[in-house]
Amino acid sequence: MIDISNKEIWFVTGSQHLYGEETLNQVAKNSQEIAKGLDDSKNIPVKIIFKPTVKTPSEITAICEAANASKACIGIITWMHTFSPAKMWIAGLNLLNKPLCHLHTQFNAEIPWKDINMDFMNLNQSAHGDREFGYIMSRMRIKRKVVVGHWQEEKVQNKIGIWSRVALGCDEMKNLKVARFGDNMREVAVTDGDKVEAQIRFGMSVNGYDSSDITKKIEDVTSEQVDDLVKVYEKEYNLSDNLKLGGKMRDSLIESAKIEIGLRTFLDEGGFRAFTDTFENLGSLKQLPGLAVQRLMADGYGFGGEGDWKTAAMLRVMKVMAYGLEGGTSFMEDYTYHFTPQKSYVLGSHMLEICPTIADAKPSCEVHPLGIGGKEDPVRLVFNSPEGDAINASLVDMGNRFRLIVNEVEAVKPMEDLPNLPVARVLWDAKPNLDIAATTWILAGGAHHTVYSQAITTEYMEDFADIFGIELLVIDNDTKVRSFKNTMNANEAYYNTFQHGL
Repeated sequence: MIDISNKEIWFVTGSQHLYGEETLNQVAKNSQEIAKGLDDSKNIPVKIIFKPTVKTPSEITAICEAANASKACIGIITWMHTFSPAKMWIAGLNLLNKPLCHLHTQFNAEIPWKDINMDFMNLNQSAHGDREFGYIMSRMRIKRKVVVGHWQEEKVQNKIGIWSRVALGCDEMKNLKVARFGDNMREVAVTDGDKVEAQIRFGMSVNGYDSSDITKKIEDVTSEQVDDLVKVYEKEYNLSDNLKLGGKMRDSLIESAKIEIGLRTFLDEGGFRAFTDTFENLGSLKQLPGLAVQRLMADGYGFGGEGDWKTAAMLRVMKVMAYGLEGGTSFMEDYTYHFTPQKSYVLGSHMLEICPTIADAKPSCEVHPLGIGGKEDPVRLVFNSPEGDAINASLVDMGNRFRLIVNEVEAVKPMEDLPNLPVARVLWDAKPNLDIAATTWILAGGAHHTVYSQAITTEYMEDFADIFGIELLVIDNDTKVRSFKNTMNANEAYYNTFQHGL
């Protein structure tokens, strides 16, 4: 479902003909070794491809055009081994539409104190060569990731790895197709938004379909397909007694399997990697998809409830970023609070659709009344989530721009069992505390739907916002309400200026 095997990042080194053939040969040799070292790093999940040293404006422009044209290339890493006059880069950078990471490093880690001479100095000039390159990108207002340090250090490779994962997510976003089964939940504001502007800004397409498009696929589902899938349910989950063979609600499990097969078929045939539904437009579906949605999310699909296409897209993108990392990523909703004088917490959950990648144990598969939607009681997975650091991320449409809001949180163990709550859930401590976190989140216009992740950190979201040129607001241990307000006011002025080209 998530395949990154054909994706690559190009390693591009800048220099010039001033230094002569011998120096340029050494530049190329060193650059190849760095590219190989990064490619071999366990912290970088994408192939790093060495490209020949660029020394002229035409070579720079050609490599940028080639990167744009390559479907495999999701970004470039640049490094100025020597001094590369930055006006040579203007034409190429004006054309480049792939994410850029500026690696400020040098081939050697330490100064060879007894042997250093001017030949060494002429070869190893990144200390000022990268500053020249940095100036032109700042002058051209180009957003990029800057990573400083020796290329063999794990912390440097880890930062490049984070950026490369974000580049994977951005590549996914640019090509993402989101299917909406039914429209936005009636009269709800934050889940709606400008889908045309989203396609202009991010590249993703968002289009609507009817529940009948799913039921048509369900009609073609065979009993053999259902039997095979039910066997999977029996193996992977703890079925409640009434869903086991001979149980009085067994037919609900069978119906859930039909919905999953039909929904998965529609999405796969249409090339959709994210989707939404709404209980206000279920048509002839017998139950609101619960188990089906949870399992699709676990396989990597993005999802948003009540027509929330922005959260659906972000969930898919963040799952791509997190591919192969520890910790799950799920659709989430701030549902209810636990207020005490000592500490206050948020209980996150949803009616049905929480991804089992954040389960702390083998989920229980159960059926319970829903109370809304007017359909049969839906099947769902019930579980708690493990303790640990996480983030909640919300993408909202502010009218003149998209805003990405991130709250750092810590999941904690519930104080007591929840025997009568028939949904998946996670309890978290919002940073710096619930008072400030909720105040600033509300001031920022953050949605009640989020993407909750124990695999992704704020740094990923910062890189994502930079690549797409959108606003980022972070709520963490250092957040103060007054400073947060000032930041929003400054951002408003900045984006209004940027929006109107003043």
